[in-house]
Amino acid sequence: MISHPQHCTVELQALPSRIGQVRRIVSAQLRYWHLDALIDRASLGVTELLSNVHRHAQPDKSCTVEMELVLDRLMVSVRDHDPRLPVAGDIADLGPLATCGRGLAMVAAVSESWGARPDGDQGKVVWFTLPTPSAADRQPARPPQRAATEAPARRFEPVHVEPAACAPAPARTPARSTVAG
Repeated sequence: MISHPQHCTVELQALPSRIGQVRRIVSAQLRYWHLDALIDRASLGVTELLSNVHRHAQPDKSCTVEMELVLDRLMVSVRDHDPRLPVAGDIADLGPLATCGRGLAMVAAVSESWGARPDGDQGKVVWFTLPTPSAADRQPARPPQRAATEAPARRFEPVHVEPAACAPAPARTPARSTVAG
């Protein structure tokens, strides 16, 4: 992972086990940038784009996820080696139990804009943008400060408990492993 103050790039194989890892990286990077409000939509969008790479990309599943914070927009893009551009199907044509075909429609629904472009002879880039909250909304939350006029919290006197009044400690049993060897 390469990370700069306003840019993050992750290279991976678009396999189901790696997609969850990338979602966690996206979430962590957005928290670092104080863009927590975008985590759900960005994670959903990147999951759908990586799922498309896993399902459709030829000749391989290697790809690059890139997040870039530019002015008041977050741009998330996925670059792969398949030159075929994606085609968004009509959701109305899908049956209620269809298990695929809604990914790009979901990206369109959660993002401000999205698109795909050829990447020379090296494949394509599919991207989406999300508007960022204002800079004031992105400031990290500060712990509440006590006003100077507030009285300190009332302290309670310690209570002494006689050892005989306490329940006996349970007997300890050795831990056992279920793993052979």
